[in-house]
Amino acid sequence: MSTKKICLWSSPRNISTAMMYSFASRPDTIVFDEPLYAHYLSKSGIIHPGNDEILASQENEGDKVVREIILKEYEKPVSFFKQMTHHLFELNEGFLSKVHNIIFIRDPRQIISSYAKVRPEVSMQDIGIEKQWALYQSLVDKELPPVILDSNEILKDPEAVLRKLCDALGIAFYREMLHWKPGPKKEDGVWSKYWYENVHRSTGFEKQKSSESILPEYLRPLYNESKKYYDQLFTHSIIA
Repeated sequence: MSTKKICLWSSPRNISTAMMYSFASRPDTIVFDEPLYAHYLSKSGIIHPGNDEILASQENEGDKVVREIILKEYEKPVSFFKQMTHHLFELNEGFLSKVHNIIFIRDPRQIISSYAKVRPEVSMQDIGIEKQWALYQSLVDKELPPVILDSNEILKDPEAVLRKLCDALGIAFYREMLHWKPGPKKEDGVWSKYWYENVHRSTGFEKQKSSESILPEYLRPLYNESKKYYDQLFTHSIIA
């Protein structure tokens, strides 16, 4: 039996880590935290918190990551890869036809407000939503329609939306997906100390403080531009 490979293509400052913890709670699933992060940093030249540590912790060549991690067969029936959409950078995307793709979106006002607290300089490339729209179009053109998932819909009714997601992926729903123990997890990347403070306090899907953050005025043009992509993607999203 081959492993069903699932890639969650998220925007940053979403509840993607909570999604990883949710899938890690399944008895049939092995999960991986952003396996293309070091590839992205090494190829883009962008500096993130913990940059050197991240580069030292992972394989830097994306094509090798795809071959040896993402497309690998595992002992468990399901492999789940928490990914950032903007990590698809200078990478052959042919492997996307061999995995099940989820495009994980969030209201860009919430993304930008949250991201700016860690890195004040925020670009369209950083938030990844334009790339999500391009990825959606590319997959649809290749007759590989992805599942579109919105974090705010999950927070409205986690069980209902996760049941619909599992059905769309052709896997069983487990109630264990709704809860996990607080604290760091063995699957966390070395960058968790910079980004995962809130999710480490969680035990399930909970509304984030950044949901109510005020958007800095200097980032409003970025929000206006990114919202048009979000709105188009949302029309295809699973609804609670």
